[in-house]
Amino acid sequence: MSASLLIVEDEEKLARFIELELLHEGYQVKVCTDGRDALLEATEHPYDLILLDIMLPGLNGLEVLRRLMRERPTPVILLTARDAVMDKVAGLDAGAVDYITKPFAIEELLARIRVALKLHPANVGRSASDENSDSEEGILRWGPLTLDEPKRRVTVSGHEVSLTNREFLMLKVLLENTDIVLSRETLLDKVCGYDYVGETNVIDVYIRYLRSKIDDVFGFRMIRTVRGVGYVIQAWTDS
Repeated sequence: MSASLLIVEDEEKLARFIELELLHEGYQVKVCTDGRDALLEATEHPYDLILLDIMLPGLNGLEVLRRLMRERPTPVILLTARDAVMDKVAGLDAGAVDYITKPFAIEELLARIRVALKLHPANVGRSASDENSDSEEGILRWGPLTLDEPKRRVTVSGHEVSLTNREFLMLKVLLENTDIVLSRETLLDKVCGYDYVGETNVIDVYIRYLRSKIDDVFGFRMIRTVRGVGYVIQAWTDS
């Protein structure tokens, strides 16, 4: 099945233009023009990716994003005004995986969508029956910690840990490579995408967030620093 995308944009001409381009690319597409309608749609139906405008009637995009991350975490690309720097920062902090500023070239938007779907592939092609399956596929375990990728859920000894999309992806990458030291550059590529422009110390920030939410709360040392190289989660041992 092709990926399903929700467009949340109140400029009807722009929304229709994006919709037609995505349909042409083979995606399944739905459009919402109101923030409250979009939140209801996104929480009741699973989408692989959401394109979310910030300036919306009913409920602004940042509030939609915050509530969505609590109820049904989903990869979100923000559509922002060119000078709305604080909106971009607030959106990324709230869990958005990327943003694109208006006006934008459709080719850039399509490229960002492809990258986001590649980095966050959990729901692509999944049916409702798949979601309810008890299969172990997509589940990673480390001692008392369980990462359930299809449900985008992390628990420690049954207690749920609230993570942003990038924190979740960082943890997933580390768990998939236990006993392998991953450099900051490797983590940056896998978590932020190959076209990310910025310093590699953003990885240190995400590691610090993960440690504050997991290690510090539950009293164990999961993510280890290898000086001059990067980070590693060593295989769990009971000793």
